[in-house]
Amino acid sequence: MKSSIKNRETSLFMWNRRIQIALNEQKAKDRYRQRQRCVTQDCTHSIRVDHQVYMNFSSNDYLGLAHHPKMIEAAELGAKRFGVGSGGSPHVTGYSEPLAMLEEKLANWLGYDAAIVYPSGFTANQAAIKLLIARNDVMIADRLSHASLLEAAMFSPGRLYRFKHNDIASLESYLEKGAELSEESGQLVITEGIFSMDGDHAPLDQIAKVTQKAEALLMVDDAHGIGICGEQGRGSCDHYGIKPDILVVTFGKAFGCSGAALLLSKEFAQYFVQFSKPLIYSTAIPPMQAAILLQAMEIIQSQEGDIRRQTLARNIAYFRAEMTKVLTTLSQKPQMNNMDESLSNISYQLPYLLESHSPIQPLVIGEDQAALDISANLRTKGIWVSAIRPPTVPPKTARLRMTITADHTVEMIDALVTALESAILENMDQVL
Repeated sequence: MKSSIKNRETSLFMWNRRIQIALNEQKAKDRYRQRQRCVTQDCTHSIRVDHQVYMNFSSNDYLGLAHHPKMIEAAELGAKRFGVGSGGSPHVTGYSEPLAMLEEKLANWLGYDAAIVYPSGFTANQAAIKLLIARNDVMIADRLSHASLLEAAMFSPGRLYRFKHNDIASLESYLEKGAELSEESGQLVITEGIFSMDGDHAPLDQIAKVTQKAEALLMVDDAHGIGICGEQGRGSCDHYGIKPDILVVTFGKAFGCSGAALLLSKEFAQYFVQFSKPLIYSTAIPPMQAAILLQAMEIIQSQEGDIRRQTLARNIAYFRAEMTKVLTTLSQKPQMNNMDESLSNISYQLPYLLESHSPIQPLVIGEDQAALDISANLRTKGIWVSAIRPPTVPPKTARLRMTITADHTVEMIDALVTALESAILENMDQVL
C-alpha cells in the first residue's frame, strides 16, 4: 500500500512539474492567457467587467442580434414550449421539431440538399475532416485556416499540406501532386470565407476553379461571412458565386447565438448521419436554441437584415478612413522616423492596419507585450479591445483585433479611434 502511494506521488510530481514548466514558458513569452468574467449589457456595444462598463469592440455579434427583442422573445417562447434542453443525442430523442425545421430551412436558404447541425463550429470542422479523411488522402489547407481545421487535419490519418495564404499558385502546386494519388485516394482543399485573425476574404472563385479542375473536394468554413455578405446574407460563397462540396456556417457571429451546421449533398449527409461520432454521441442543441436560430435566420433574410448589413458596411468604412488618418499622422512623428534599424526591413511601418473590409479590423502592433499594454491602456479609457498574440497569429504580429458591428455609432467609433491614437502614443517606445 505504501509503495502504491509513493508511486502515485512520484507520478503526480512528474505531471505537476511538466505543467509548471509549460506555464512558466507561457508567461516568459508574454502569452499567458487569463479569462475575464464579463457581464454583457442589454446591447452588443457595451460590456461590464469588474463593475466597470466598457464600449465593446471585441464582440463577434456583427449584426447586433444577440439582444434583439425578437430573438429574446423566441428564446422565451421556446423555453416555455420545449424546455431548455434536448435530453439526448439527435439519434435518440434530441432531434426536435425546431431542430429539424432549422436544418431544412438552412439547406433551402443556402441551396444544399441537407444541413446537419453541430453544437459548435469547432466540433463541425473537426467532425467533417475526421470522417472524410482516410489514410493516403491529402488535405491542402490555407496556412491561416482556423485552429479547429488545422488541428483536425494534423491528427487525421491523411497527409496535410499548407498552401501560402490566399495564394492560388501555391495551391495549384500542391494540387498537382494529385496525379500521384491512387484511385482510392482523394484531395480535400480547405479554406475560410473570411479569416478570423486577418479579416480578409479568400479568393473563393479562383480557389473553386482550380479545385474543380484538379477533381478535388472543396470545404469552406464561412463562420465570419455568413449573415454579413452575399444576397440576403448567404455568405462568402454566395458573394463569389460558388458552391463548395462542404460549407460550414456557424451561429456564434452574425446569428448572435451559438452552434454550427454542415451544408452537404444528400449522399454526404447520409454518410455523416451514419458515421459521424461527434454527431451521434453528442447531445443535440436544445429545441429552444433551434427556435432562436430560426428567428435569427428570418431577420438576416429580411429587409431589416439588409439595413443592418448596410449600417455595418458604413461603420467599417468609416473606421478604416478615420484610423488611416491617425496612422498617417503617427508615421510623421519624430519617434517613428527614428525607428530601430532592426525594423527597417519590414514591409509595413508599425503599427499598421491590415487590409480588411470585414467586421474584423486587426491593428498589428508587433511585440506581444506592447499589444497587451496598449489593450490595457484602452481599458483605462473605457474601451474593450482584445490583444491577440502568437501562436494564434504569426510571431512578431501581435495585434489588437477590433470588431465593428452594426450596433456601433459614429460617436463610438470616434471614441475608439481617439483612444487608439492616445494609447499608441503613450506606448510608443514599446511599439518601436
